[in-house]
Formats: sequence, structure tokens, C-alpha cells
Amino acid sequence: MHRFDTRRQVPTPQQLELIEQQIGREPRGIEAVACATDTGLPLVLQMRTLVADQPFPTLYWLSGRDLCRAIGRIEDSGWVKQIEQALQEDDELRATYLAQQQRYVDKRWQLMRDEDRQRIEQLGFSDLFDRYGIGGIAQWDKVRCLHMQYAHWLAEGDNIIGERLEQEFSLSKQAYRL
Repeated sequence: MHRFDTRRQVPTPQQLELIEQQIGREPRGIEAVACATDTGLPLVLQMRTLVADQPFPTLYWLSGRDLCRAIGRIEDSGWVKQIEQALQEDDELRATYLAQQQRYVDKRWQLMRDEDRQRIEQLGFSDLFDRYGIGGIAQWDKVRCLHMQYAHWLAEGDNIIGERLEQEFSLSKQAYRL
């Protein structure tokens, strides 16, 4: 696996231009670049939890275009159903995954801006941010989006699904392309 920079940093103007190229639009709601290559290419964005008074429970967003395409192909292959089956059959795997969901929720609250936390409470969204785990999923024993799982793993190193994606598909080899 390649080494990446996981220090949360405000994106530079050059990184914002790269992010716009990666996602095909002007980026909104970015708090930081949570993971980048050693050359500064953003891979994972830490997102703001409230954008224009709308909740955004996804803490980490995968921005690398080639990584997104590769993970899309993996999703299309039926791998999500395979990993969900493993979660149902393997008690230890499920317990690990559920604990990671809770740590994700806790981390989101920890990284949230004070003004966003107050506004979320005013708008009545607090329960939503307690219930929605990785990728905004309410059913914590399911896998909604492999992109979010891998982004979480790149940013935190604490995601068993992202770890398995890397082990099985060596996705980090594709991280250096826009």
C-alpha cells in the first residue's frame, strides 16, 4: 500500500482546482482534505455536516476519480452483497463493523463546528446525526456505499470494509491518477 498524508488540512487553491476537476463541479461544504497523496492530490475530503441548513451526514467523501470508478466497478460486481452476507454470518466481523459505525458517529460530532452543532440542534437534526453511520446509513449492519467505506479507511484507518477492499483489490495503486 502507498503512503498517504492523512493530516487534515484546509485545501489549497490548487487542491480546490483539482477537486473541481475530480468531481466535475465546484466543491461545496469541504472542511479539509483528510487524505492526499504525497504530491498533494486530494483523495478524501472531510465534509461539513451542515450546508445551507441541510444535513450532510457523510463525514468523508472520496474525491479521486479513478478510485471512484474502480470502486463503482466493484459495487457493480456484487461485492456489496458478498460483504453484507459476511457481516450476517461472522459475529466478530459484524461486532467490529458496528463498533466502527459508532466511532464514525462520534468522530463526526467531534469534528463538527460548534455553530453547526447548535444549528443542527435548533433544526431538530440531532437524532439523524446519532443514527446515521458511515455513508449516511441508518441500518448499521448494511453497506450502503463502498466509496464511503474506503474513504473512511483512507482517512482514519479504522474501517474493516475499506481494509478488505484494499487487500482484495489494491485500490491504492490507482490513487495517483486524477
